[in-house]
Amino acid sequence: MHSQENCFTPFKESIDAYSLPEQFTFPFYYEPHPLCLLAAKELQHHIETQTQWQHNFGLTGNTDTAIGKMFGVLLVQKKCGEIGYLSAFSGKIADKNLIPKFVPPVFDMLTEDSFFLAEQSEINAINNQLQSLQTNPKIAEFKMVLAEEKEAARVQIESHRETMIEGRKVRKAQRESGANELSPADFLQLKAQLSTESIKEKYQLRDLKLYWDEQIKTAQQNLLQLTNELDLLRSQRKALSASLQQKLFEQYRFLNTDGVEKNLNDIFNDIPDHTPPAGSGECAAPKLLHYAFKWGMKPLAMAEFWWGAAPKSEIRQHKNFYPACKSKCQPILGHMLKGIAMDENPLLANPAEGKTIDIVYQDDDMVVVNKPAEFLSVPGKTIEDSVYLRMKQRFPEATGPLIVHRLDMSTSGLMVIALTKRANKSLQKQFISRTVQKRYVALIDGVLEQDEGIINLPMRGDLDDRPRQLVCYEHGKPAETTWQVVERSNTQTKVYLHPKTGRTHQLRVHCAHSLGLNMPISGDDLYGHKASRLHLHAESLTLEHPITHEPMRFQVEAEF
Repeated sequence: MHSQENCFTPFKESIDAYSLPEQFTFPFYYEPHPLCLLAAKELQHHIETQTQWQHNFGLTGNTDTAIGKMFGVLLVQKKCGEIGYLSAFSGKIADKNLIPKFVPPVFDMLTEDSFFLAEQSEINAINNQLQSLQTNPKIAEFKMVLAEEKEAARVQIESHRETMIEGRKVRKAQRESGANELSPADFLQLKAQLSTESIKEKYQLRDLKLYWDEQIKTAQQNLLQLTNELDLLRSQRKALSASLQQKLFEQYRFLNTDGVEKNLNDIFNDIPDHTPPAGSGECAAPKLLHYAFKWGMKPLAMAEFWWGAAPKSEIRQHKNFYPACKSKCQPILGHMLKGIAMDENPLLANPAEGKTIDIVYQDDDMVVVNKPAEFLSVPGKTIEDSVYLRMKQRFPEATGPLIVHRLDMSTSGLMVIALTKRANKSLQKQFISRTVQKRYVALIDGVLEQDEGIINLPMRGDLDDRPRQLVCYEHGKPAETTWQVVERSNTQTKVYLHPKTGRTHQLRVHCAHSLGLNMPISGDDLYGHKASRLHLHAESLTLEHPITHEPMRFQVEAEF
């Protein structure tokens, strides 16, 4: 039985020298409070030294079955005034929901009397039936028979049609010859004979089609006797799964500071899809907050860190801190944190305020600018200030759409701007045909041993946690980057990066991912560690002038 006492952890050392947070953490972009860092350090020591459970996090070399996990700490104050923290993990650990020291799930679907296990058992039974039926050799046999019958029908009918075409040619020649050589009576008799032959061939085609229709129908019925049972079982499974999912959504009920409780169906009702993503409510953040509200503790600050090997598609650094996920946690935390004084959302602040854009080149058709870091290329959802807006203000007479290509907000460097429609069309054509040569320079955290290489990792957006990107061999778009080492220090490597494609966050992902350079770009707050800036700069750009077609090359050194 979990209670207030066995999940609340007092700090092992005195925290008198620490100041308490003035407001609660904005969970989707934050720097961990010093007390959260201390709590995380204590929790990490516990994970490393405890002996009550075993879980393969992939830290000992065996990464095939490894499952890294997100852990969270919530700094809380009890009613008596004592300060401590709560600990949680996302999902399950060691196939368990309940682990000593960690807060329990908001709803424990794994209890012995849970409806989940009973209904899941029913779904599993259908899965076993499906697996048994799908491996029935008769299905493959009947599919082959059906395919053979269809092919035989096609061949014979096509052969008969060719025979009819040849017959028509012969009869036409006979009629033409008979018209000149036979008497009228004999010619009438010939035409009647030829007409009878034509009708006979048509009847033969009809009978052939009827025969093969019957053969194919019989083959289809034999196959359907087996596949109909599969379809019925799939429909039953789908209905049972949907019903079970709805029941689960109703059981996940989340408290907030005012004691208001909402289930997942209520919370996601205002979201466009209305359907909570799989795993909603199982993340560390909602578990921690729900437990604090349930036991009357005041949440002060929180932080979440990754422990273990990264999933193959994602980029997660061991012990690195990460914000709460967007698709699952944002709607839930929106309810849970209602009425709590919270840090400002730094993503709403205009990062371009006070910054200027240097013009590297300008003529009547195009402009090349040096975009500062933390400066949008085009207006965002909440921030209009951008390269586009500044250029529109600077060149109000421009007839072109201005923006030809983009740089990530955090990336600095060269961008080409089209001032006329003709220039835009020409420049766009160059970018689409990939004749524009781009070179980026980056500082990465780590020392590369090789001097150069090529990275091919297909990419797509992380639908659960935008704007993060994933490496995905199934649904990702091709992405290729060539790289060369420029210089090395004791802890970092300066590299040139040449992207052949232009996927979102391509260079950042290709550097940070374990199948890429396995070393994040310095200052990468999404895939590595935050610093004063992202050390990625679009250093040089080579293209043809959009009107004169004169070769042009621009270069601006990075300021890092």
